[in-house]
Amino acid sequence: MVSDLNEIFNRQISSRKKSAIREVLKLTQRQDIISFAGGLPSPESFPVEELRRIVCELFDSDDAQHALQYGITEGEVHLRELLVERYRKQGLKIGIENLIITTASQQALDLLPKIFINPGDKIICGLPSYLGGISAFSFYGAGLEGIRLDKSGMRPDLLEEKLKKMKAFGEKPKFIYTIPDFQNPAGITMPESRRQEILDIARKYDILIVEDSPYRELRFEGKPRKMIYAMDNTGQVISIGTFSKILAPGFRIGWMIANEAIIDKLVIAKQTADLCTSPFVQKIAARYIETGIFDTHLVKIRDMYHEKRDIMISALKEYMPAGVSWTEPEGGLFLFLTLPVHIEAEDLFMQAIEEKVAFVPGNVFYCDGSGRNTLRLNFSFASKDMNVEGIRRLAKAIGKNLA
Repeated sequence: MVSDLNEIFNRQISSRKKSAIREVLKLTQRQDIISFAGGLPSPESFPVEELRRIVCELFDSDDAQHALQYGITEGEVHLRELLVERYRKQGLKIGIENLIITTASQQALDLLPKIFINPGDKIICGLPSYLGGISAFSFYGAGLEGIRLDKSGMRPDLLEEKLKKMKAFGEKPKFIYTIPDFQNPAGITMPESRRQEILDIARKYDILIVEDSPYRELRFEGKPRKMIYAMDNTGQVISIGTFSKILAPGFRIGWMIANEAIIDKLVIAKQTADLCTSPFVQKIAARYIETGIFDTHLVKIRDMYHEKRDIMISALKEYMPAGVSWTEPEGGLFLFLTLPVHIEAEDLFMQAIEEKVAFVPGNVFYCDGSGRNTLRLNFSFASKDMNVEGIRRLAKAIGKNLA
């Protein structure tokens, strides 16, 4: 063993620590804790028997040996063709040369700064925004500039104001990162008019948009909005998708849709990471889609999560004290609570653990450290009864702070 490992770690990893919140959230693994903390799909949503049958059919087919071999970096051709077909129906003008399979969407978020960011480069994101994106971008040395959200998502007036100031100082962000459908953590869906405003601003200042859409298929009510990519179709937008929330997170399959020149760079970056995403799980996913089971399954999980969301909102209305507000998302997995300004969610967390319920303090989703009186709740993982009981326990913890 060398005498001092710290002497040989690079500056980037040496300057970073484990996520404090992720360390604290280890407490949520206790069996007596009702956890609203993770972004976990319900285990009841996993199509175990259907996947068992598909795996058996795959092993009985001529494709079995190919499934167990290395694959191409871009991803299995058939799966990409099926995904492209689905997206074309949503108005995207793409071919398989515009789509790369990644090892879940988190790899996609890691590859983006890998090909775009030099230390000190700037990225625009929402206040709040997805923690996994914030972490991936900052790891590569990106500076994050946050734009506040309203009930329709990222505020275009504040975005333009920020970009105007940056331009005056000779700065230009590499991209705008947004989650337009059932935003994580806020649960907000961006109307098409707001998407167009953001796109127009991006065009005006010649900036890419990264559209992260892991929850788009989980719409419970209302009309689907056009993807920003479909509103553009010029290469200004990069879109990210995943099977983690709509099939099984254990598959670790995600994808990116982008201009072909960007895909070429992503392929180079991915080859240094894992060479290829598992051909085995890609072939299973492709068969799952082409048999029609996937669309039937989506209906089932939408209904399941719709009911769980309604149950959690009813419990919030019944148990939460005055002064607490929350979002009511049209889909996805999360809703966002705002507490009275004098209550800090990080302090509340340990009090909630004493009541045997857990959540994620909202400040971790704010790149500027604000949002200290907010918290995120996941309604998909816990059972219906536990959703009610967990909200009762959380309300009790909040009530002690009000008293």
